[in-house]
Amino acid sequence: MTEDTERPDPLRDHPPVSRNLVRNPISLIGLALAAVALANIVFLVLIDLLASHPSPYIGILAYMVAPGFLFCGLILIPIGMVIERRRRLRHVGVPPHFPRLDLNNPAQRSTVAFVLAFVVMFSLVSAVGSYKAYEFTDSVDFCGQLCHTVMHPEFVAYEASPHARVACVDCHVGSGASWYVKSKLSGLRQVYYTALGTYPRPIPTPVQNLRPAQQTCEQCHWPKKFWGAQLKVFTHYGTDEQNTPRVLRMLIKVGGGDPSLGQAGEGIHWHMNISNKITYFSTDEQRQVIPWVRMEDKSGKVTEYIVKDNPPTQAQIDKASIRRMDCIDCHNRPTHIYVAPDLSVDRSISGQAIDATLPFIKQQGVQVLTADYKSTDEAEKAIADSLNQFYQSKYPQIASSKADSIKNAIAEIQRIYRTTFFPYMKVNWKTHPNNIGHLYYPGCFRCHDGNHVSKEGKVISKDCNSCHTVLEQQESGNEIAALPAQTFKHPVDIGDLTAVNCSDCHTGGVGP
Repeated sequence: MTEDTERPDPLRDHPPVSRNLVRNPISLIGLALAAVALANIVFLVLIDLLASHPSPYIGILAYMVAPGFLFCGLILIPIGMVIERRRRLRHVGVPPHFPRLDLNNPAQRSTVAFVLAFVVMFSLVSAVGSYKAYEFTDSVDFCGQLCHTVMHPEFVAYEASPHARVACVDCHVGSGASWYVKSKLSGLRQVYYTALGTYPRPIPTPVQNLRPAQQTCEQCHWPKKFWGAQLKVFTHYGTDEQNTPRVLRMLIKVGGGDPSLGQAGEGIHWHMNISNKITYFSTDEQRQVIPWVRMEDKSGKVTEYIVKDNPPTQAQIDKASIRRMDCIDCHNRPTHIYVAPDLSVDRSISGQAIDATLPFIKQQGVQVLTADYKSTDEAEKAIADSLNQFYQSKYPQIASSKADSIKNAIAEIQRIYRTTFFPYMKVNWKTHPNNIGHLYYPGCFRCHDGNHVSKEGKVISKDCNSCHTVLEQQESGNEIAALPAQTFKHPVDIGDLTAVNCSDCHTGGVGP
C-alpha cells in the first residue's frame, strides 16, 4: 500500500497568508472598541459597587450599553481576520479553504487551549453581566429615573407612598416569565414613544393591561384575613383666620372574612371576590361613570343594578366591556398618589411643618397652590412672593415676629407643589381620581349613590353607616357630635347630605 500523497497546505506553502491576520482595519477597530468597552465596564462596575447612591445611568451603561460595544468589538475581530485572509489568498492565487486543525502541533494546541479558556471566561462574565442587566431593568431606578421626564410624577409620588419599599415590578409585572416578556415588549413600545416625544401627557390611567390584582396585590394583602374595623382620625383645618381645627374619629368597617371558617363577608371588603362576584362596566376610560352593576352571591343568585337616570339599553350592556371587580377598582392609587392641596396643607399643619398660628395660612396656602403656573420654577417664586406680600401687607407685625415661621411655611408649600403638580406632564391631583373614600372624587358614590336600582326594587345604598361609624366630631377642641354613633354632621349646614356628593363641593382647593 502506498502512502497518500501529502495534500498541499496553502498556509504552509504561502506563510505570509496566515501571519498577523489581525492587522487589518476591521479587526483593529474591533480590538480598540473591545478594549475601550472593557475598560469602561470595569470602571463603571466599580462605581456601581462603591457608590452609596449610584445614578441609574451607571447601571444602564455598565450592564447594557458597554457590554453591547464589547460584544460588537469582539465580533469585528474575527470578521476582519476572515476578510483579510481571503484577500491574501486571492492575491497569491490560491482558492480559499478552511484552515486545518492539528492538535498534535504544540502551537495550535496552545492556541486552542487559549481560545477555549477565553470562551469559558467570557461566557461566565456574560452570564453575570446578563443577570445584572436583567436585575437592573427590574430596578426602581430604571423604571422611575431613567426616563425621568416622562415618569418623574409617578416616581415622586411613589417615593412618598405607602409602597415606597416595594419594587415597581412587584406590582406592574409580578412573578413568572410570561408577564416579564409582556412587560418588556410593552416597554419597547414605550421607549419608541419616548424617543419620538409622542407619549401622552399625562400618562393615562388605569393601565389597561395591568396584571390581575389576585396575582400581585394579594401576594401580600390576603383578602381572607381582612375583617373587623379600623379606627381612623381625620384632622382638617378651616379657612378662617384661626385655621380652626376639626377632628373626626370614625370606625372604618373593613370587613371581609373567610367563608371556610364560617365568617360571613361583611363591611367594605364584602365587595372582594371572597363570597361575591361583582362585575360592572363604565362609560369612561377612568372608570368613574358606572351605569350597570351585576352581583352574584355564593349561592349563584344574580342581581343587576341599573342607574335610574339615563339607564343603558340592553344592547349597550351586551356590547359593553364587562370588568370583574378587584382590589384596584377601589385602591386604584395605591402608590402613585397625588394628594389634593387642601388635604396636603392639612397634613403639613398637623405635622407642624406649617405653623398653625399663622393667620389664614390654610386659606392662603391652598390658594397659592391652586393658582395656574406654567412651570415649577414660576410656581415656587409666585408662592414665596404671594405669601410674603400677604403677611407684610395684612399682618406686618407677624411678618416681622414670625419671619422664620413664614419662611418655613413657604418652603413646605413649595415642597407640596413639587410633589403634587407637574406642569410639563400636565399632572396634578385632578388628573388621576382616587377611588378610596369619596371626599374629593366620586369614589364609593360611583355605585353607592342611591340611584342604582334592580328590577326587584333593591337599591345600592348611600347610607354612611354602611362603611363607617362616626365616633366623635370636634371643632376647636369642642365636641359637635359624640357617642352614641350617629350620622356625620357637616360643620357648615348645607341641608340634606344625601342629596349631594362630597366631591360636588370639595374640589381640593379652597372650600368648606
